[in-house]
Amino acid sequence: DQPNKLPLVQRSLQLLLSQLEPRDRVALVTYAGESRLALPSTLVNDRALISSAIDSLSSGGSTNGSGGITAAYETARSHFLKGGVNRVILATDGDFNVGLTTGEELETLITREAKSGVYLSVLAYGSDNLKDTTAELLADKGNGNYAYIDSLSEARRALVGQLGGTLVTIAKDVKIQVEFNPAQVASYRLLGYENRALADRDFRDDTKDAGEIGAGHSVTALYEIVPVNAATSNPAPPASPEPSLKYQTPVPAPAPDPTRLTPQAASGEMLTVKLRWQQPEGTAPGQEMEMPVRDSGTAWAQAGDNFRWTAAVAGYGLLLKGSAFAGTLTWDTVRAMAAGAKGADPDGFRGEFLQLIEKAAGLSASATTPEPNSSRPSLR
Repeated sequence: DQPNKLPLVQRSLQLLLSQLEPRDRVALVTYAGESRLALPSTLVNDRALISSAIDSLSSGGSTNGSGGITAAYETARSHFLKGGVNRVILATDGDFNVGLTTGEELETLITREAKSGVYLSVLAYGSDNLKDTTAELLADKGNGNYAYIDSLSEARRALVGQLGGTLVTIAKDVKIQVEFNPAQVASYRLLGYENRALADRDFRDDTKDAGEIGAGHSVTALYEIVPVNAATSNPAPPASPEPSLKYQTPVPAPAPDPTRLTPQAASGEMLTVKLRWQQPEGTAPGQEMEMPVRDSGTAWAQAGDNFRWTAAVAGYGLLLKGSAFAGTLTWDTVRAMAAGAKGADPDGFRGEFLQLIEKAAGLSASATTPEPNSSRPSLR
């Protein structure tokens, strides 16, 4: 009953209940000790009954996660609404210590259940026992999404402000492929997405699982690049490219350079973004589109607030992780970048992030300051 666990789960569910329509249905399955149907599928027009069931939830015992997930899917399938939103919402602290507990077993279970047309959203609570990778894995394999809820305001963001994105999937197995023009870009690096890497050959393979996009959601990927005219050394020679590349073409051996630029490389384009996705329902072949991008030449000071804010968030992540790629970036730099791009901030989320920067900077400073009269080396 820690405040950031069950009580916050209950308040979150009450928020969700307030957003549902009378014709919607809700069921509650618990999995503390053993899985139990705490509330049979009930129309939301009986809000008082559902609200009382939420308030009556209790914790205790070991966590039979797999049993609870299986029971939840069975309940959802028994009231499946064709053409409607059919979803299991898993509220968890990440602890699955009874039943299927390995990542592979959980992945198999969720992948199988997702094929029924019932998708999964995972809401993670608490921090002392949170297995973030497990929660994210379940959401990924369940054709759904994942959110970490550490406060009522975060619950309101996920279950009120972004309810459509949390519950409604508009595209599944979404894949993004970015091809840089070697005539414009000497080298590049993707920031983050280490657990989302996809082999080039799998881009058009619709059997390969990828991410889902909810209604109103957007996805941002940041690349650090070195333009050709700014490169200080020759980049490593590229591997033999895929035959479908736009700016390069393979050259048969024994040519010293395995690639040759195509006429498109002289177009002035910096890169081409390719997007592939499938409809949420069914198994029709994926749809695909692509868009070339040119460097607009916009200076940092003239860039929009959203772009500069995103760069500040990325910088925060690099420093927090202690990344070797942070270069000369400092907490003062990140703080200035974020403060200068805060904008209107109607929901207060950017202000909250600025507070996180201050906390992280303070912790970093105290960790690198040696104690007086202490022979212990400072932490780095």
